[in-house]
Amino acid sequence: MKRLLALTAAASALALSLAGCANYSTTSTGSSSAASSAAAPTLVASGKLTVCTNLSYKPFEYKDDSGKVVGFDVDLMDLVAKKLGVTQDIVDIEFQQITSGAAFAAQKCDAGAAAITITAERQAATLFSDPYFAATQALLVQGSSGIKDLSGLKGKVVGVQTDTTGQTYAQDNAAANGYTVKVFDDFPSSANAVLAGTIDAAINDNGVVYNFSKDNPKTTVATEFKTNESYGFSMAKSNTALQSVVNGVLASAKSDGTYNTIYKKWFGVDAPK
Repeated sequence: MKRLLALTAAASALALSLAGCANYSTTSTGSSSAASSAAAPTLVASGKLTVCTNLSYKPFEYKDDSGKVVGFDVDLMDLVAKKLGVTQDIVDIEFQQITSGAAFAAQKCDAGAAAITITAERQAATLFSDPYFAATQALLVQGSSGIKDLSGLKGKVVGVQTDTTGQTYAQDNAAANGYTVKVFDDFPSSANAVLAGTIDAAINDNGVVYNFSKDNPKTTVATEFKTNESYGFSMAKSNTALQSVVNGVLASAKSDGTYNTIYKKWFGVDAPK
């Protein structure tokens, strides 16, 4: 989620971290990706590309000071809307409604754009675009805590966002490291609990964790966990026509430099090659 102004040391750390873990494959995540569809996508609302997201997840999607939804994902989906000759209409909805495919079944949106990690379970429920961003999980703590990794969390409380890969990672490692997992509805709630000292740490995707730490220097990123995740835009399993358009837009944006321009706008550095 958003315009990074002057790079602080934390922002620089984010840039280096993202550069280190990125692997922007153009390999298809769905069987129809490689084949172009002759049919134009059918949209749930005439003249609009309705995109479901889950706020707030800065810098991928969030509301700026004016109340407008902005971010890295938003800018990329604007390219898709432009290709279709329509405007993007963003709907804020529960994350699980997107990943389960329920939002598409109910025709609440055409696509999901919410920093969604591609997993086998989610692929069974929805269709994904080709990967457009790579991520890992990261550990947010107070700078004065002395916590360096999971082993320092024995007897402590770790916050996670519900229905995320961060929740899965934290729960999978809880018994071995002796901490308790507390589930929050969204990332800001867990991160602000760390800031307030009501929990000891939070685990979530590195992009948002570094961004929060930059804005709240009382906190720091203790470490990252190499979970090798890739984000994709999602849609209904039957919507191969939209998948083809999204994949074409992503490929074109990467080849003509548009993707790099958008990446640099939000992260302050060039996109990894």
